[in-house]
Amino acid sequence: MRIGIVSPYSLSTPGGVQTQVLALARALGRLGHKVRVLGPCDGAPPETGVTPLGASIPTFANGSIAPIAPDLACTLRTIRAFRDEEFDVVHIHEPICPGPCQTTLFLRSAPIVGTWHAAGGSKAYMTPGVRWLATRMNIRTAVSQDAKDMAHQALGGSYEVVFNGIEINKFRDAKATTSEGPTIAYVGRHEPRKGLEVLLQSMVSLPQNVTLWIMSDGPQTEELRSKYEGDPRLRWLGPVSDEEKISRIKGADILCVPSLRGESFGIVLLEAMAAGTPVVASDLPGYRNVAVNGDEAYLVPPGDATALTAALSKVMEDQALANGLSQAGSARVAEFSMERLAEIYVGLYERAIEIEREDPDRGGWRGELTRMGWPFKLGKEADQTF
Repeated sequence: MRIGIVSPYSLSTPGGVQTQVLALARALGRLGHKVRVLGPCDGAPPETGVTPLGASIPTFANGSIAPIAPDLACTLRTIRAFRDEEFDVVHIHEPICPGPCQTTLFLRSAPIVGTWHAAGGSKAYMTPGVRWLATRMNIRTAVSQDAKDMAHQALGGSYEVVFNGIEINKFRDAKATTSEGPTIAYVGRHEPRKGLEVLLQSMVSLPQNVTLWIMSDGPQTEELRSKYEGDPRLRWLGPVSDEEKISRIKGADILCVPSLRGESFGIVLLEAMAAGTPVVASDLPGYRNVAVNGDEAYLVPPGDATALTAALSKVMEDQALANGLSQAGSARVAEFSMERLAEIYVGLYERAIEIEREDPDRGGWRGELTRMGWPFKLGKEADQTF
């Protein structure tokens, strides 16, 4: 099967959706399918099998800054990419996001499976015509019940909940980075929604031998570094490679995930579980999709620095508790392997193709545009211009 996977976000920028897109493509490739990933890239594509659609434009969305590409140049590159490819099926992530996802829905060059990741609302749903665009999909999926509810409320339609996946062996086989004394790791953008400042507030009351590794960056980085610059226990590591992220998660005593809202699925919790690292996280519905039994992660009320301090202290001091969290997490993450996810999606792709066969008059861009005289003037001139 020839599969096209579309990402709305820059594949050069670390992010949950981007990680899912690239890892799923690799897993599908291991199953013998031919996969091409299409999405914005700021710089060179991060790996082979990626078609870059141009640079991203940082855009505020869902309490965060999303690296999307809603510009005309990206639209033309997307059209050209689909002109050149003959996909059996197309898989769009965050299908209503402006940019290549909406363009792909409009073109509709093959049967389409769409996956929703976000929870908590999005201004994209206020754009005229998005309900019609959603009908262009054969199958709609969501990574969690929260994401499903948001999409259904905004767009109507039926959705199947399909979990996010993780490349478990990458974490289990990784070499750990360690430091002297207890170490807490934080991975996430430095923005209010992710709750980094709550974690920094909790550090004030933790012992002086505790180190906090702060990975990534964001709009709050300089403000928070300035505010807490007197604390030598804070290690501001900035953006790190995937390999360094994994090694630090594995080497830390705790991964702390203090998000305040807007999380539909706790993929970073699964990453820590795969590495065997205990997790302390906010008690959000999205994170309970992962910590369903309550013993896979230590959950605390979001935004409560005092409760977070107590939880971090307890897990660091109680080795039996830490071991229990690690063991329960390792058992839980086995249910979320990327190989299993790829097999599930192959079944959905096959269903989408069959749905399309049963409704051959539904139409798509190739037949419609050929009748209109395709490829118009979008040929070598456009290739040279864009």
